[in-house]
Amino acid sequence: MQHQNLLQLPSPKDSLRVDRRGLDILNSPWLNKGTSFTLEERQELGLSGLLPPFVANMEEQVQRVKENYLHHSDPLDKYIFLTGLADRNVTLFYRFLMENLVDTTPIMYTPTVGQACQKFGHIYRKNRGIYLQRRHRGRIAEVLENWPKSEVDIIVISDGSRILGLGDLGANGMGIPIGKLVLYVVGAGLHPDRTLPILLDVGTDNEQLLNDPLYLGMGHRRIDEGTFYEIIDEFVAAATARWPHVLIQWEDFTNDKAFPLLQRHRERVPSFNDDIQGTGAVALAGLLAAVHHQESALSEQRIVFFGAGSASVGIANMICTAIADEGHMSTAQAREKTWLVDSRGLVSTQRGGALQEHKQAYARQDMTADSLMEVVRQVQPTVLIGASGQPGSFTEDIIKVMNRHCERPIVFALSNPTSKSECTAEQVYHWTDGTAIFASGSPFGPVRHSGKIFIPGQGNNMFIFPGIGLGAVASGATRVTDSMFHIAAKTLAQMVTDEELAAGTLYPDLGKIRQISLAIATAVCRLAWDDGIARYDEPEDIREYVRRCMWHPEYRPYVPI
Repeated sequence: MQHQNLLQLPSPKDSLRVDRRGLDILNSPWLNKGTSFTLEERQELGLSGLLPPFVANMEEQVQRVKENYLHHSDPLDKYIFLTGLADRNVTLFYRFLMENLVDTTPIMYTPTVGQACQKFGHIYRKNRGIYLQRRHRGRIAEVLENWPKSEVDIIVISDGSRILGLGDLGANGMGIPIGKLVLYVVGAGLHPDRTLPILLDVGTDNEQLLNDPLYLGMGHRRIDEGTFYEIIDEFVAAATARWPHVLIQWEDFTNDKAFPLLQRHRERVPSFNDDIQGTGAVALAGLLAAVHHQESALSEQRIVFFGAGSASVGIANMICTAIADEGHMSTAQAREKTWLVDSRGLVSTQRGGALQEHKQAYARQDMTADSLMEVVRQVQPTVLIGASGQPGSFTEDIIKVMNRHCERPIVFALSNPTSKSECTAEQVYHWTDGTAIFASGSPFGPVRHSGKIFIPGQGNNMFIFPGIGLGAVASGATRVTDSMFHIAAKTLAQMVTDEELAAGTLYPDLGKIRQISLAIATAVCRLAWDDGIARYDEPEDIREYVRRCMWHPEYRPYVPI
């Protein structure tokens, strides 16, 4: 492969040449600094008299934003306030998020983003991203040309068919690509000006939305599969023609589309599915930390999955590869340590009806069971992982039966948002008298039990995908490989401290997300160069190079053209 020069981003100290003046600058969220324009800039850029006379620094602006933010008690109101800030001043928006990361992440993404998607047409304020539609067939390249940015590093695209655990939300699902890209910027420093959210609006089968007069999407049912894939293929061709190195993340597609999309394009363009691979990696990282805390081995575990969709199979794939590596066995042998349960019971070759393709590798040939409880009784698992979207499905009886055969059961309730979680942290600690090791997909607060405070770990994909994205972009990777997710999981697990493990936390402090993403991106870059799939020349110091690729929300000085 012919290598290219390394990716270069401007320094915050570099002047930005601006060809706009006056209100055109203030009305641009990418250029607006609000009250932070210097007196010299105000004079030269036609801003004199258009702003209050006081010149504020960014810290003072952040303080003002926080004061207004705290006036809102309802999470959705906070979401609306923050999106309004992003519509006015992108740099200040990201600075505020970074300085208030733990508080704002559940607002800008799970669980609040789920509510925002459900009400998207009712709280819509301003356009963001691109909406591709069936009527754009044959001219998707023309539509993408309407996006004003000549450089795009990453696209997150969804068809809104399986939003979190909320199901088909159609065009309302745009909140997910938008929110995901916010986390890429906050978590790993991808440049916000080089990100693009896309919603593929191919209809919805959600009757409530079809009957909602304020629904903003196409008011028809979902299109046929053949037309769907024709549009997707045209999109991939058009996107990579305009932005040849762009990374594509597939987001919240239904299981019957998620796996084929990943397989169809992963070798052709740098792309991945976070629901499959990202969820798998973050769960593997938590499991590695848990077995380390137990002083046991991954290959010794018996793992039951409740839910057999993209998330569960993605997790199982990651875990089985890791078991095979650790235990020096084949992947097929590693799968013998896993049991998948769906709405019909144990995934087995012995039950009637055809199995979906993504389940077939995990179909048991040695047993049958009609319920999760029956599987738990027969298997006596050491690990129970839920990605079912079925709230309350991990009952007290199930957890206690598991605990009867396992002194320290590992329980992951990963469904999002919180309302869809298989159980709560408090329930698990109470039912096991504090012996369980617990993690969840959405955040739960600290739990006091028998005089001890447990801090539940959140298996947030944000620990993984920003670093994967940064590593792929910084190296110019031509593919995103499963090995990258494995190295990301191992890197993340190694960053959990003994103190965090002692408190029951299987993941590092989210406030360290930039350090985490830097470590993961560095490992991903190194792997891309070692595997010969990086477009760029390898730097002498990979970590320092990756660090320089990370954008920080700081105002640059402006110079008029």
